[in-house]
Amino acid sequence: DSKIAREFGAEGIGLCRTEHMFFLPDRIQSMQEMILASNKDERCAALQKLLPFQKDDFYKILKNMTPFPVTIRLLDPPLHEFLPNTEEQISLLAKNLSISKQLILNRIDSLKELNPMLGHRGCRLGILYPEITEMQIEAISLACIDLYKEGYKCFPEIMVPLIGSLNEFKNQKNLINKIILKNQKKFNISFKFSIGTMIELPRACFVADEIAKDADFFSFGTNDLTQTTYGFSRDDINTFLNYYIDNNIISKDPFQSIDQFGVGELIKIAINNALKTNSKIKLGICGEHGGDPSSINFFNEINLNYISCSTFRVPIARLAAAQAVLK
Repeated sequence: DSKIAREFGAEGIGLCRTEHMFFLPDRIQSMQEMILASNKDERCAALQKLLPFQKDDFYKILKNMTPFPVTIRLLDPPLHEFLPNTEEQISLLAKNLSISKQLILNRIDSLKELNPMLGHRGCRLGILYPEITEMQIEAISLACIDLYKEGYKCFPEIMVPLIGSLNEFKNQKNLINKIILKNQKKFNISFKFSIGTMIELPRACFVADEIAKDADFFSFGTNDLTQTTYGFSRDDINTFLNYYIDNNIISKDPFQSIDQFGVGELIKIAINNALKTNSKIKLGICGEHGGDPSSINFFNEINLNYISCSTFRVPIARLAAAQAVLK
């Protein structure tokens, strides 16, 4: 994807979603082992098995995108998404890990949430299980150090997801700085990096001035910001969306084209608040709206620094961005 994006003219990666790296067959069992661990030592042992895979992925992505920035989002989804959900899969995992099926079933039950979108996910994972953040930052920093040794000037932007308060951000930022600075000192290699957050909760928009004091960048996660603003589930909206549009309740799908008067207004509030306390903060968006021409026109009007979108939408996004400037 990063190679293709470069060929299409992308000038960086605005959202590298790390959770997809764990679903590959040679990794998922170690991830499941980490989730099923009964203590921190067991979790760390499982995470160490994932570290080489993460490092290799980040190395290749950062190398492909050099010298442009790569915004890497720390683990975001709730942990239950990584566990098996069929009888056959549960039995196989129990056999492979030499544990009882009941232990797995108990863990699956303990992770159940009535509304996982608003549950134990995002920065909350890294705060309760700091060893997850530590492993990911270790992988990023070791990949960068190897690249700098080889003469590549990579630039990771580390994004903390689902921040709702300054203290959540500071908790993760302190941990990120600790790991990176430790490795830079150990290998006597310094590389540029930045630490920012994805703004996807209305509260974060209103306290953006506080968060911006400590953040190098904001990336507006317009998918989740739309969900949390409207109270619509992106996965379930199709049960009533067509009726709403046909009967003029709403004019268009807010997940396809940005709702300028609600979600857009929150983004503008956040931008204004952030710039009050950090005039140099980098501002962008990462969501499906980054590939929608009408949304891009709006983003141009509010002076964002960049937009990001899925790989194959880059040509459309670049064309729409050029047209927005000409208008």
